[in-house]
Amino acid sequence: MNTSIHRVAATAAVAAVLALTLAACSGNTDTPTAAGSSTATTSSMTTSQAPTGPSSTTPGQGSATGASGQYGPGMMGDGTLADSTGAGMMGGDPNYHYSALTCAAPTSLPGSTVTVVLGDMGMTQMMSGTAPLGSHMMLRATPATVPAGQVSLVASNMGWRTHELVILPLAPDAAAGQRTPGPDGKVDEAGSLGEASASCAEGSGDGINAGAVGWTTVTLAPGHYELVCNLQNHYADGMYQELVVT
Repeated sequence: MNTSIHRVAATAAVAAVLALTLAACSGNTDTPTAAGSSTATTSSMTTSQAPTGPSSTTPGQGSATGASGQYGPGMMGDGTLADSTGAGMMGGDPNYHYSALTCAAPTSLPGSTVTVVLGDMGMTQMMSGTAPLGSHMMLRATPATVPAGQVSLVASNMGWRTHELVILPLAPDAAAGQRTPGPDGKVDEAGSLGEASASCAEGSGDGINAGAVGWTTVTLAPGHYELVCNLQNHYADGMYQELVVT
């Protein structure tokens, strides 16, 4: 597949997850309808016009459905989502534009595929340094339930800060978001199953830069897991979601 076409397709899939996020945060439980053209760079769509998420019958997506599950407060409001190829506005904040993706994961990855969107609000350009507590950040994964076995997680950083994705075990009686960060603003990664923290590459690295994609494939037994961004203060700022493996 042509690299530019592949990148547009990947961005469209991520835009679908963002549309589901907006619908959930605004209380819209209706299934989004298909959008029109994905090539216009100046038009925008409401959540009711947004594209649907990845199909449960799409090859590599496993048999899981939906974008449910416990996740952080993320980006809230009933804002608009622009087309899948350009910058859009999120969370009802006209000052927020998500960064466009500059790369994509391989088209064929082992097992079920979970698409993870990483983002942060209130910025229009890349930021460095430590994120302050109270920042509005988002980690949203879809589907939120997958069958046991190989699971490939593809994390797209649509925000402006560097992010990462870490897979942690979750006790049966625990809920996502209940971990207590230490003095360094990070949670304990004991028992980690793996991470995606490299820009435009697989596995661990120095973080997924704004507009970049990272991915990893792990083997998960039935149970509950928590997907987190464990950079300083990012967990406390809402970057977590539960993943259920059946």
